[in-house]
Amino acid sequence: MILPDGYSDVPTGKIAAVVTHLEMNAPPVRRDDPPGTWTLRKVDAPAPAWYRDLYRRVGEEWLWFSRARMSDTELAAIIHAPGIEVYALAVEGRDEGLLELDFREPGQCELVYFGVTAGLIGTGAARFLMNRALELAWSRDVRRVWVHTCTFDHPSAVAFYQRSGFRPFRRQVEIADDPRLDGTAPRDAAKQVPIIE
Repeated sequence: MILPDGYSDVPTGKIAAVVTHLEMNAPPVRRDDPPGTWTLRKVDAPAPAWYRDLYRRVGEEWLWFSRARMSDTELAAIIHAPGIEVYALAVEGRDEGLLELDFREPGQCELVYFGVTAGLIGTGAARFLMNRALELAWSRDVRRVWVHTCTFDHPSAVAFYQRSGFRPFRRQVEIADDPRLDGTAPRDAAKQVPIIE
């Protein structure tokens, strides 16, 4: 269904975001790493509890909710699947960034989840993480690396991805139940998105 021009009502209890898909079809010019003491570690067969904690700490303020609504069995089936790789950005021994790569589609890599915790925003940690993400993605036999972001994410997300070498190619509107109304996210999360009930 194509939305008509003009305003479209969003039912109470729902949220609506504009999703921007971005891609690159060749490795970009590598950006220098910013100064910092971050390290990246691969997490083989991540425990659902560990994954949920990091996912929440990175994404709750931006209303990441899809994985939070899954059962442990559903979540493990995805994050343990062949072709899925999960990495943590570590700072002084604590995991403070999440990178999930999906190589299941031949010739492609999706950056499924990418982000750092609030205290690292603006420190260069995300650029360090993106440099590692692109190195990992392009180290495989891929012709395309892609990611999507939405209007709930950090306001600089699209510009950050573009500076990293991605170009926008598709826009969608996503409508979902507000995760703050069913307890998936705290009611005070994402103050930039008002609750309408």
